[in-house]
Amino acid sequence: MPMTEHDVTARTPDPAADLQACVALMRTGSRSFFAASRLLPARVRPASIALYAFCRVADDIVDEAGLAPAESRSLLAGRLDAIYAGCPGPAVEDRALAAVVRQYDLPRPWLDALLDGFAWDAAGRTYETLEEVHDYGARVAGSVGAMMCWLMGVRSPQALARACEMGVAMQLTNIARDVGDDARNGRLYLPRQWLRQAGIDPEAWLTAPVGSAALQSVVLRLLDEADRLYRRATLGVALLPRDCRAAILAARLIYADIGTRIRRQSIDPLRQRSVVPTARKLVLAALASARAWQGTQRVDRHGLQADPLAAVAYLVDHVATVDDLPSAMPRPLRNRVVWMIEMFERVEVQRLEQRMAQRRAQQNTASANNGADRHAGSARLSA
Repeated sequence: MPMTEHDVTARTPDPAADLQACVALMRTGSRSFFAASRLLPARVRPASIALYAFCRVADDIVDEAGLAPAESRSLLAGRLDAIYAGCPGPAVEDRALAAVVRQYDLPRPWLDALLDGFAWDAAGRTYETLEEVHDYGARVAGSVGAMMCWLMGVRSPQALARACEMGVAMQLTNIARDVGDDARNGRLYLPRQWLRQAGIDPEAWLTAPVGSAALQSVVLRLLDEADRLYRRATLGVALLPRDCRAAILAARLIYADIGTRIRRQSIDPLRQRSVVPTARKLVLAALASARAWQGTQRVDRHGLQADPLAAVAYLVDHVATVDDLPSAMPRPLRNRVVWMIEMFERVEVQRLEQRMAQRRAQQNTASANNGADRHAGSARLSA
């Protein structure tokens, strides 16, 4: 049977429609991200929404498809195979991600790391120490931080390390917020070692979860670790393009505010889930915008050059970030060269902004003078 015009239209990808479907998905499925994403520049926003939509759907498949861990991992890996081969499946998030992969040459190892984290969820993996929780956070959130950094056009190891650490910090905040929901689903992400130190038997607690001062002490301890990583990660914002900083700062402030509310309100994580109201998100977004455009007058170079958190080091090492420099160049020297290039780029951006500000000031002055001249002329005619 010959293909009709309707059949061709139905099978022709519509990137705009795919993106709108992803936007709708993110608006309902990841509200904190969606609020922060609205501050991203137009050149980055569509790709970031497509990426997050795929991540959200992949997570849902692991949680809700009823497949064995190996089967869900294999299913998602097959979808990635098709995406990277340039022939994605019919799902809108697959088609949208394929466009991102094609446009940005997005490294696949980060997406594979994400799927590994989802597979850990499906397998019911347990986490004894904080370092093991870091490992989990690196896969399900640090990998996303690296990919967002890549979409923004940033390739330096320092920026990638700090972006991955911010992802881990956000995941720790999620864990602290979702203790009750996770327990009702038979999951526990708090370090079991910490629970035992607080006098809580993890296995017995999971069979009958109850709130207590001891449990809250463990949650607060995890939030302290998240804050430590937020401080480290925030240093890397200075390495991002200026037009991307507000969105990342907004995401950081909104997620950190969840922890602040848990502390301030003494929320029982089993009975109440801490939520940042929309009005508060708007305030934090405005604050992030103001901070982003104030610039970074003093950058902690020592903090930027710090070794990555052990759990995210492999994510940073996945990509050769200085391919255009001689491979024989010692790493410290290469890092200094990269830093110098980035510094000159930032200086040039600042100079351009200063010139534009001076031009606007001159135009305003000229406009004011012209207005004054017209007013004086009118006064003379009236006289």
